[in-house]
Amino acid sequence: MNNFGLYIVITRPILDYNVFVQACVDENVQMIQLREKHLLIKDLLILSKKLKRITTGTNTKFILNDFPNVAALAQADGVHLGSEDVSLGDALDIYNKEKIYGVSTHSYSDAVNVINRYKNGTWGLKPDYMSFGPIYATPTKEIPDEPVGLGLLACVMNLSPIPVVAIGGIFPENIQNVLSCGAKNIAMVRYFTQAKEITELKDRIRTIQSIIKENRK
Repeated sequence: MNNFGLYIVITRPILDYNVFVQACVDENVQMIQLREKHLLIKDLLILSKKLKRITTGTNTKFILNDFPNVAALAQADGVHLGSEDVSLGDALDIYNKEKIYGVSTHSYSDAVNVINRYKNGTWGLKPDYMSFGPIYATPTKEIPDEPVGLGLLACVMNLSPIPVVAIGGIFPENIQNVLSCGAKNIAMVRYFTQAKEITELKDRIRTIQSIIKENRK
């Protein structure tokens, strides 16, 4: 996996989860992540299994945030690990090594640490991608990280042998600036989860996919 383009993170969407994910599948979104820290583990597992059934047999990869054990039980396509979650090394002990692994980085030093550990073979060939951000200020997290900005994004893009996913406060009005830094993969949350109708969600997906595709020319 390399340049998969749009990466949608699902956190408390206005639309029903099943409707939301089906729309992503219909619009050929390659990567979606379920990030619901407020759910009990048993409820997260039930929801994950339902959403995985929708994406099975499609081009859409279903990634679960935080819990490699739940990802294994739900047969998710991958797991995304934050800095406060189970370590990548521990996750590799309990979750299929052939699955997709992503990690979060929230500063230049975080990113360099992941890159160096990747290069020296600490985790073998993992992770498969790393997110970097927030690029802009965002209220998505209860305790938000400081924005890293476009300059550091450009530096990380030039340095990293791992696919980088830019994330944090990205909307249609600023996505071109992010893409201009060399970003190929863009994660977005609120722009999609705040859609109130399925037609609105699909229109928003098409808008961002079109911008990303145009930037590749």
